[in-house]
Amino acid sequence: MTTDAFHVYDTTLRDGAQREGISYSVADKLAVARLLDELGVGFIEGGWPGALPKDTEFFARAKDELHLQNARLVAFGATRKAGVAVEDDAQVRALLVSEAPVVTLVAKSDVRHVAEALRTTPEENLAMVRDTVAFLVGHGRRVFVDCEHFFDGYAVDPDYGVALLRVAAEAGASVGVLCDTNGGTLPSRIGAVVADVRERSGVRLGIHCQDDTACAVANTIAAVEAGATHVQCTANGYGERTGNADLFAVVGNLEVKMGMRVLPEGRLAEMVRVSHALADIANLPPNTHQAYVGVSAFAHKAGLHASALKVNADLYNHMDPALVGNDMRILVTEMAGRASVELKGRELGIDLSNDGAVLGRVVERVKDLESAGWTFEAADASFELLLRDEMAGERRRHFRVESWRTIVEQREDGRVVSEATVKVHAGGVRIVATGEGNGPVNALDNALRAGLSTAFPELAKLELIDYKVRILDGGSGTDAVTRVLVGTTDGVDDWTTVGVHENVIAASWLALEDAVAYGLLKAGRAAETGAPTD
Repeated sequence: MTTDAFHVYDTTLRDGAQREGISYSVADKLAVARLLDELGVGFIEGGWPGALPKDTEFFARAKDELHLQNARLVAFGATRKAGVAVEDDAQVRALLVSEAPVVTLVAKSDVRHVAEALRTTPEENLAMVRDTVAFLVGHGRRVFVDCEHFFDGYAVDPDYGVALLRVAAEAGASVGVLCDTNGGTLPSRIGAVVADVRERSGVRLGIHCQDDTACAVANTIAAVEAGATHVQCTANGYGERTGNADLFAVVGNLEVKMGMRVLPEGRLAEMVRVSHALADIANLPPNTHQAYVGVSAFAHKAGLHASALKVNADLYNHMDPALVGNDMRILVTEMAGRASVELKGRELGIDLSNDGAVLGRVVERVKDLESAGWTFEAADASFELLLRDEMAGERRRHFRVESWRTIVEQREDGRVVSEATVKVHAGGVRIVATGEGNGPVNALDNALRAGLSTAFPELAKLELIDYKVRILDGGSGTDAVTRVLVGTTDGVDDWTTVGVHENVIAASWLALEDAVAYGLLKAGRAAETGAPTD
């Protein structure tokens, strides 16, 4: 925690885990907590011990397995039940047993919820808050109070939530968190309510926003501008329904746009790495268009943008991507101009600034190919091969393909087997190789690399890691043109190649051929002269 003056509070392990499709194991929860601590958040809410067995186990293991350097671990729970003495409430006791140094209590701040959900009186609800906060503070815990449905409740009775905040603070709570639980409040309303409540209550305020109107990040910033000094977020905006305020967008806005130091020095540049690692643990693909940390956050496609970026990168970037650990990317598409290709070449380590003829040829070739269904914005490796071919004035590859074929056979026992045969020429030698796989594309990949393995042993390290197929003209049914993207790794770097053809296997072969050629190029192998590119 950089300072107690401002809190970055993460609730990925509780509120974020309520997202449909996420199910963290205890080991996952420990790994998430370590990553959040590396980022430098001040508080990590670990879950609800006593209510959920998995969360109870997490806190038990955290005592020995979690060694936080920046954050403090938080246990979440509810106030005592109506009519039950606080020392006799089993769930309140479980919060103490967790040994978390900080406890966040959820309390009803909307009189309608007090009457209809808790089935008690407004006075008893205030007593529940007072008793529970005082009990936990008396046992050495720091206490935050989440005022559930605060903004909806404020619209009905603007005084009851303020009274609850005062009671909590008088009992020893450090922060009263105003929760937009249903996510229906807009930024202007958030700012006005926070400012009013801050003035009338005199209590330190926090903010917790859901994203049902796509305003959770904006609402959080509005609350900070109105005086809130504690923000509750989840990694990548994970959460119930449409999610919560995204930790990375909130922190990026606070640090970059508002000049507030809310993470330890040097940690802002870890945002991309941590965001993507947390997505992996959640078993969800990273959001490519996520603010600050998405791979497309600083990607430029239009030729007009690229022309300006050549002069000054700040002209079309709202900030230096490196500040958050990201990179600017130039996408080469049919919209590309000479500036886009020149900048993309520079990104790939190729200087084209003094070669207008090559720039012109590449631009025209990209436009021609993309009109036929090819795309290079997601296939940098194929684009680099195309670029190098145009620079050489001919197609240059390490091998020449004579022919290939593949068969798929369902055998009597029900097994489906794919086999492939590839005939290639490499190093002056004609090679015939076969391969099997779990599908025709896998069989072709295995056959090609098996045939080239003697001449190029480094191909043994290559592995197919992704395969995407898209039908480009759905109206044509099985006769439509097919685009295939293939992802490959050598264990260190990943790259993507593209192939387009009326036949899905032929499209796959074109992408595979590029994948292997690019792998050899990366390995430092010189390509041989081939047929002209035209």
